[in-house]
This record gives sequence, structure tokens and C-alpha cells, in this order.
Amino acid sequence: MTTPSTEDKTLDTAAQVQQELSERFPDAIMPDTREGYTGFIVKPEKLLEVARAVKEMGFDYLSNAAAVDYVDDGKLEMVYHVYSVRHEAGPVVFKAQVPRDGEPTLPSLVSVWPGADFQEREAWDLMGIRFEGHPNLKRILLWEGFHGHPLRKDWHEPYYEADTKPFKSRHPNGKRYRAEEGNPFGRNVQYPPGFSPDDWTPEADAALYAGIGISHLPADGDEDIRTERIVVNMGPQHPSTHGVFRMIVTLNGETVEDLEPVMGYLHRNHEKIGERNTYLQNMPYTDRLDYITSMSNNLAYAITVEKLIGAEVPERAEWLRVLMVELTRIVNHIWAIGFLLNDLGAFYTPALYAMNERELVLDVFEATAGSRMMCNYMRFGGVVRDLPARLRTVKTVANEVSEKIRDYDMMEFLEKLIRERLPRAVDELDRYLTGSEIVIERLQGVGILPPDMAIAYSASGPVLRASGVPYDVRRADGYSIYDELDWDVAVRYNGDAYDRYLLRLDECRQSLRILDQVLDGLRETEGQPIFQGKPSEKIKPPPGEVYGRAENPKGELGFYIVSNGTPNPWRYHIRAPSFINLTALSEMCKGHKVADIVAILGSIDIVLGEVDR
Repeated sequence: MTTPSTEDKTLDTAAQVQQELSERFPDAIMPDTREGYTGFIVKPEKLLEVARAVKEMGFDYLSNAAAVDYVDDGKLEMVYHVYSVRHEAGPVVFKAQVPRDGEPTLPSLVSVWPGADFQEREAWDLMGIRFEGHPNLKRILLWEGFHGHPLRKDWHEPYYEADTKPFKSRHPNGKRYRAEEGNPFGRNVQYPPGFSPDDWTPEADAALYAGIGISHLPADGDEDIRTERIVVNMGPQHPSTHGVFRMIVTLNGETVEDLEPVMGYLHRNHEKIGERNTYLQNMPYTDRLDYITSMSNNLAYAITVEKLIGAEVPERAEWLRVLMVELTRIVNHIWAIGFLLNDLGAFYTPALYAMNERELVLDVFEATAGSRMMCNYMRFGGVVRDLPARLRTVKTVANEVSEKIRDYDMMEFLEKLIRERLPRAVDELDRYLTGSEIVIERLQGVGILPPDMAIAYSASGPVLRASGVPYDVRRADGYSIYDELDWDVAVRYNGDAYDRYLLRLDECRQSLRILDQVLDGLRETEGQPIFQGKPSEKIKPPPGEVYGRAENPKGELGFYIVSNGTPNPWRYHIRAPSFINLTALSEMCKGHKVADIVAILGSIDIVLGEVDR
């Protein structure tokens, strides 16, 4: 692993960092003394200088950057969480505040941590904070020309009813109706003042192409081969983009000179919905982020809120949680491998092999949580229900054509699945694919992401560890019971698409090691409580802030929550790994051919529900 020499200076604790910074910048920073808050507040004009100092101390990994609207105080706040990868230390939490009126502006930190790129664009798009010095500041989830910044507290949509749920028009009296029933046709669209659709010229594409430098002049290169620089679009309706995702690609002949991801086609302002919901109402919404990994999404959100309210989790609930999320990790990785091969041209067959074992895991989810994909299983302080004694299929009209009705002992089913079926499936994928001449030719040496660049661009999960950086939130934070289990952080060192494929196989095997121990833990805790205290539909966390994170299959899934002491979160922000891992896509693709873009994107493994939110 390549690391900068400044990492040797890493301080052990965030408190030490704050102390040293206070001595270096006595007039620029102050402790955040608000009840329940952490870190320190930096004067905007000194933000860039302080950020450089934090990085010099070895805190090289910008995990999260989130904006908060304190409308009653008349200010916007930008919050940063920074870690040291080498020392698994942090976070250092620092903030900068600006008046929300006029044109709030902060210095961009992209020059310090390139991983701030998309996160600052998101803060500009949804909160309206400009970042001076940002290399490409424009909207990222909404279209250019969108009026306003919808995460601000005073921004209301056409069907706006109230700031928080449950809406009094429907609860507790049980009246149900669609909000748009009270809006006559023609009044269900909200136009900005002075706007008329009759003379409107869309500006979205013009803004997207601005700065790309479209040119039809001969490109540099071999004088005997005349080529032109052209700009082409891949997506948003393209089978290789895994959903409605678009890439604007600048080509010199067929060589990629530049690439800009364009996203937001699936954006539904998940965070605004989350700030209107109660804390518990948000749990099923997390299912719909990365909809392949709903169990893992549930866990990341649950441990965040549990930190905020100080909830304890019973031992058996911890074993159940780890069971579900490690089964999810295996499902995600074999699914990702299947679709990577689909991207390479091996249509359907590898994906069908992956689906076969995935169905067995989903059988466990359905029997336990009641749903195969949108599981809504975790609760603050435990899980919603224990494993059933038997995994049973009831004969219904839907399946009456088959006389084979299943009825298995659940623990025996899990033992066979974890100790026989899944290991055999992983070995099978390994045997068929790893030595394939086509797989090697298409993936080796393609999309290389060096370790220092992976850290700088805030990559996480398999993308980070395949670049030789053995950083895993399960190990770094030791949440749940991971620090009690025997397992290794999988790591590969070449940083190419082939190593990202191999690392997912490695992680499947490590998950099987964990699950083997989980089986024993489940047997030892059979009959014990799965929830701490009395279940409640409504919680009121104390005022304050919290950042919680978990090692999801695609990387670090983080939640930044601000509580104002009510049943609804004041701020609900998601650090989505699929979104942030795309920050380095352009650098990974430069110098490769058009066909390689598909392989590189597939090796990152994204889900657009999580990218766009």
C-alpha cells in the first residue's frame, strides 16, 4: 500500500487534532458547544487552510460532506467527517457556517480531498451553497434550470401539506385521500415567478456540455491516421449502465480522453422525504436505496439512530443482524459478478447461475422478515422478529401447479446453505471465470485505481480494497459484534477491474467464515430476547447530531442525522457508496477504449436507487 509520508504524523484522537488546530489557528476555529454536537466550527475564510492542516496530520479520507439548513438561525452549515485510513482513526468533525440569504459561498475542498467533488455539487444542487474554486460546479441530481434548492426548509413542492408526518389530515382519524385530489388540473405545477413555458428554452444540455470543449478538428496522434475528437453519450437508456445512468464521453478516435457521469434521472429527494418522516418511518425507505442490499441498509440506519438515542441491542439480535447482512453481502457480490460478465458479453448464463443461490437466501429473508427484497427488518434496539422454527411453503393458488411443498427446519436449512450450497456456488464461479481467457483479457490492467488516488477520491468497499488499501468499516469501527468474530479484511493490490472481481470472491469466502460462527451463536442464544425494551412507534431522540456508518457490500453507507428533539429528524443525509465511488470513474476510464468503459463501470458495481436517491 502506497501512503504519503505525512501519514506518519497522524494523531491518535480527534481531540488531539482539535487541540493542535486551536493552537495553530487561534482566531479561526472554535469548539462546537451546541448540546449534543461534536467537532469544531471554522471561519469560512480559513476553511481551506484548516482542511489542508487536517490532511497534513494524516487524516486523508473525506468520508462525508453534508449541508444543513438552520432556517431559524438564518444560516447554512457544511459538515465534514474525515478519517485516517492508515491508522483507522477518526473522525475529525469540522464545520463552516454561512448566511443562508443572498449567495452563500464557501471555498471548495476538492483540491484537498478530490472526493469532495460530487458531495459539494450535491450541496450546491439541493441546498444552494456555492463552492468557490470547484472545478465543475453545476447541478448533479437535478437538471440545470431547476428553480430553487429543494432541501432547504422553506422550499415546498406543489402538493405540500406539512413539514412533518404523520399529517394531521390523516392521523389519528384515519382519513385517507390523495393530496392531488385537492389540486385542480392546471394548478398542480409550480412555476417560478416570471416563468412561462411557452417561451422556455431548456438549458440542461447546454450546461452539461459547457467546458467539455467539443471539437471536430484533427486530434493529436499519428499523422497517418486521421481521427477527430468527438463527444458521445452512453445512456441514460443503455443496457450497460445498470439503469438510467449517462456518461458524456470525449473520444480521440476510440480512446477516452474525458468522461463525465450524469445522474439524477431516478432522483426523488429521498432526504426531504426522510426529514418529513418519523425516525421509524424511514426504515422501509432505506430498503429502496440499494434495493439489492436492503438488510444492510437497515443496519446502517439502525446503528446510527441507536448511537443517537443510546439504545442497547440484545446479543441474539446482533447475531441475527450479522446473519442477514453477511448473507446480503454474498448475494450482492455474486450478483455483481453475474452482471459484470453480462456487461462483458456473456449474456444471461453467469447471471442465472448467481440468481440460483440468491433465491435460497431470499427464501430465508422472506420467511423471517416477510419480504424478499424490501425487508424492513431492523428496529432501533433489535430486530422485528426471530427466525421461524421452520421454512415452510404454503400451498396456494399461485403455486398449486407444483405438488412439491417445502417444509424445512430453519437451522438445518441455514446450515446446509452456509456450509454447503454457498461455498460450492462461490467455488463454481471461481472455477468457471477466474482463469477464463476472455475475462482476463477484458479486465486485467483495465481501470486501474492506484491506492493514493482511491483514498483521495473517497472510494470505499471493494473499489478501495482492490487498490491495496485494507480498510473496512467493520474492522475500523468494530460495530455490532464484528470485533468478536474471526475473519480477515480481503485486499488485492493491482487496483484493476480484475482485482475488483477477485476481491468480491474473496469477500464471499470471508462472509462464509463469519456466517459459520453465526450459526453457533444462533444456537447458543436460541430463545433469548431480540429487542431491548418495549417497541415504540415514535421516538424522540435528544437534540444533537450523529454520523453512523456501516460496511455495505458496495462500500461505506453513512447516515448523518441532526435531531431537534422531535419525532422527526431535522436533517437526514445519506453518504451513498454507489454515488461517491463514481467520483473516480473519469480517471479510471481515461486512456482506455469505449468497450472498456462498460467493464470499468461494471467492476465498480452501482445501483441507481442509491446513486440518485
